[in-house]
Amino acid sequence: MSTACLFTISAPSGAGKTSLVKALLEKRADSLAVCVSHSTRTMRPGEVDGDAYHFVSLEVFDKMAENDEFLEHARVFDNCYGTARGSVDSLLSSGKHVILEIDWQGARQVKAKMPETVCIFILPPSREELEQRLRARGTDDEATITRRMRDADREMSHFQDAEYLVINDVFEQALFDLDAITHSQGLTLARQKLKNSVLVESIPAEME
Repeated sequence: MSTACLFTISAPSGAGKTSLVKALLEKRADSLAVCVSHSTRTMRPGEVDGDAYHFVSLEVFDKMAENDEFLEHARVFDNCYGTARGSVDSLLSSGKHVILEIDWQGARQVKAKMPETVCIFILPPSREELEQRLRARGTDDEATITRRMRDADREMSHFQDAEYLVINDVFEQALFDLDAITHSQGLTLARQKLKNSVLVESIPAEME
């Protein structure tokens, strides 16, 4: 076991996952990091390799998958996305807790390969509120909103896969809850024993 912990955070589109994770990272930049995924999609203007994604060719991606280098990976339309085990291990070795922002399928793959992973699911306060948030964006037509809600229903049906459930009704409260979850994992007995081995080893064995 490492002194650092791996987290997956999943949520339907519109639940506020990205905003919550961004705020959490700003608050805990010294102890938290998000792992950058690999992708075969074309780099967009203004993007930097290694920032939003590690951009690789389909041939490179397929080779990595063949060599079992991904904790999770999937094809989304014409592009492939995946989380490299090496990237996660490197961040964990640095002592930082690591967050993966992925869907329930990716979270399930990661959990299968790294059972110690802590899975968090973020839900909106209601289905009606989620639809209202999607409409408030003002960027989607009716057909797109209908599809997004259908996708959201499918995603939300897997909330019970997680160990922790955060309801994003009031943003500040949801951020507090997310912060509490991630911080508390560093205080488990097992991790504290590793982190403070000199102190722990100096304490006499249990006496009656």
